[in-house]
Amino acid sequence: MKISRHARNNMRLYKISEKDILDTIESADASSREGDKVVALRKFRNRFSHYPLKVVYETVGNEHFVVTVYPLKGKMWRGNRES
Repeated sequence: MKISRHARNNMRLYKISEKDILDTIESADASSREGDKVVALRKFRNRFSHYPLKVVYETVGNEHFVVTVYPLKGKMWRGNRES
């Protein structure tokens, strides 16, 4: 897995680990395609202020290239919030 500089900066900012990214890619709660990119969302219990983690990546050959990653805040997520 390769990670862009932008994604690495967000990882530091939001305390996101590579394992969080892999878990999201491998076990997404929801995913969609936007051109060549895949947008994967995964909710982590008691992490990221109960917002899902959004990972945007491309698959080149057998390798994932993570473009960006961040907690998805706001009205765009329609999943249930757990207290």
